[in-house]
Amino acid sequence: MAPLRLHIEGRTFRDSANREVTLRGINVAGDAKFPTSPDLPSNHSEHFYDGDNVSFIDRPFSIDEAHTHFSRLKRWGYSLIRYIFTWEAIEHAGPGKYDEEWIQHTIRVLRLAKDYGFYVFMDPHQDVWSRFTGGCGAPMWTVYAAGLNPRAFPATQAAWVHNTYPDPAKYPKMIWATNYTRLACQVIFTMFFAGREYAPKAIIDGKNIQDYLQDHFVWACRHLAQRIHEAGDIENDVVIGWESVNEPNKGLVGFQDISVIPAEQKLQKGPSPTAWQAILLGSGRSCEMDTWDFGGLGPYKSGTTLVDPKGEMAWLPADYDDSRYGWKRDPGWKLGECIWAQHGLWDPSNDTLLKKDYFAKDPESGLKVDYEYFTNKWFMSYYRKHREALTNIHSDAIMFCQPPVLEIPPSLKGTEDDDPNMVFSPHFYDGVTLMMKKWNRYWNVDVFGILRGRYLSPAFAIKVGETAIRNCFRDQLSAIRREGTDYMGNHPCVFTEIGIPYDMDDKYAYRTGDYSSQLSALDANHFALEGCGANGYALWNYTAMNNHEWGDMWNGEDLSIFSLDDKALPFSPNRYPQDQKSAKNSTMSVDRSSPAFSNSRSSNNSPISPRNLKQTLSTPSLSSQRSSTPAEIGSNPGYRAAEAFVRPSPIATAGDVISYGFDLRNCTFTLALECKEAATKDAPTETFLPEYHFPRDATDVEVSSGKWTISVDDEDGGMIQRLRWWHDKGKQSLTVKGVKIRSGTSLGQDEEAPGYLEWCRQTGCRVM
Repeated sequence: MAPLRLHIEGRTFRDSANREVTLRGINVAGDAKFPTSPDLPSNHSEHFYDGDNVSFIDRPFSIDEAHTHFSRLKRWGYSLIRYIFTWEAIEHAGPGKYDEEWIQHTIRVLRLAKDYGFYVFMDPHQDVWSRFTGGCGAPMWTVYAAGLNPRAFPATQAAWVHNTYPDPAKYPKMIWATNYTRLACQVIFTMFFAGREYAPKAIIDGKNIQDYLQDHFVWACRHLAQRIHEAGDIENDVVIGWESVNEPNKGLVGFQDISVIPAEQKLQKGPSPTAWQAILLGSGRSCEMDTWDFGGLGPYKSGTTLVDPKGEMAWLPADYDDSRYGWKRDPGWKLGECIWAQHGLWDPSNDTLLKKDYFAKDPESGLKVDYEYFTNKWFMSYYRKHREALTNIHSDAIMFCQPPVLEIPPSLKGTEDDDPNMVFSPHFYDGVTLMMKKWNRYWNVDVFGILRGRYLSPAFAIKVGETAIRNCFRDQLSAIRREGTDYMGNHPCVFTEIGIPYDMDDKYAYRTGDYSSQLSALDANHFALEGCGANGYALWNYTAMNNHEWGDMWNGEDLSIFSLDDKALPFSPNRYPQDQKSAKNSTMSVDRSSPAFSNSRSSNNSPISPRNLKQTLSTPSLSSQRSSTPAEIGSNPGYRAAEAFVRPSPIATAGDVISYGFDLRNCTFTLALECKEAATKDAPTETFLPEYHFPRDATDVEVSSGKWTISVDDEDGGMIQRLRWWHDKGKQSLTVKGVKIRSGTSLGQDEEAPGYLEWCRQTGCRVM
């Protein structure tokens, strides 16, 4: 059997030549969360509830446009794609009805990804369960299967849904994430993971709702895996594995008292009901509740409000025609009544809470439940089912295990679940920047340290100054990675989501072209990724339809590294006139008398061939679609801080990576490695060097031994510039110095635009 293109050895990825592979990845694509037919970004309401009759064909993009997007991503140095798809895309028409046309489109896109040399792992994506509960993921029929009526969610606030919000442009930023703490998600996630214990009366087609939902979800993923397997030229060659499920949530499991908000519930925004108030609202009762907003140190109470559903219920009415999807609901599960009332939590006749601690203990063992208990029992039960279904088809699949976000990982070390083909795949976002949509270069907070109880007071977790903030990000990622090793065993760690909001400071960059805040935030995140010891990452995200008006077209998010309204980073820093002064004045020094300097420095002027000529001519245009963004929102395009995310990185290292990093300010890349044998002719250490930072005629290289070359080629599909290094055994080091360039400003500006603070002074706005 031929060696696998990528395999796991201990806590590293290895290629067929046994070099360590560093995975530099991107999530593709953000707009795969919603259908193409009808085209339903989250700010559109027409046809929203016709959820059975949709199509996701042409997500993440059409076949005709795939070359443009893949060549762009390849040129930016990405080698890994976290391929976003949703359960809804496969099984939207009803239980067991799979969209074979979408599956075939997906296979065609994956074949094109193979042509560009990408590694791909499949992500069955969800956010707050479904589009119909304010996010994405599951088909509409699953909401009905849970006994809920999505048309009643606006009145009962069972979910805040952008598509049904009265004025989509004023949908509160990041409020979608609070849907995890509202009725619809609390009910469905409890049912999905632990329905047998907490909703034993919820029987459908002879199964508990837990098994009914899990089986259909796992079977849908298995069906897609089967079709990929049958394609014959994708499995292992491009699709290397599968992720478990995006950002799993425990619902109500472990709530010690549903009449109060749990201390561990860190996210509150807008009207913030307790679980008990959410239950009452869902049954048509009015409730007065606290309202919350989000500040620099987290959520804070901002007032109170009365929410009155006026008798409308979030539950399906008793006379609902339950034959629509062909299932048979058990007579013991009554429609028109709250499922928790049917299990004795409360008495609807007098609205009395009877069992506030109903979810506090495991009914099976009697033990107190916390998030760690949930993860080890219920999440792992699901994960085993998911893993078995997929590896029965794709036997070599690398399984990306993603436990609940920022929670303690499952205790797998030394158990049967300590699978050598498993990857720990956590997520990390700088919550202050994400929620505030501002980059505060003066202070930030060690959120992970607070969650793990490392400070007597949150005030001690504040980090002051940009250097301290960058180090804090790195230390948080390092701690997350180490925690994964401590609990799950010796496995690679890939951060499968990390990113920044681009619409910071009320879209200041879109009006001025000054992306300096975004650049600083992105560089800080990449500094952390490069310094934390992880084996790779997948940046969130790439959205082919992104524009300055609606961002990623989903819930007001705007995290895409690409936008139709911005310019692509040129291949050369001298491409535009304003860059030439910086290029001429750049400092490039190297100690040529040092024994560490290799006299074999060379630049390979690659010969022209039909293949690379075609690739060169097909280099992507700046945008594949025309944007409709109004000029007043943003008519001054910039590079979208691409200077920070188009950065050098190891591709394949002969031996083991000790450390690597890119100093953007000084345009210096360093790599330290250790190898037992010298790099061979056919398997040198390879590093991606973006041409923008490292033009071949203005780059200096220092190596501890051996020889090296820089060339632009399409050896593994897609044109990129790489440095190949044939070094001796033992500890080795590489330093590459490129061109220092003024970054972050718009095209055509000869002088620095006024910074954000100066702009605020001029316009009279206030800065927190």
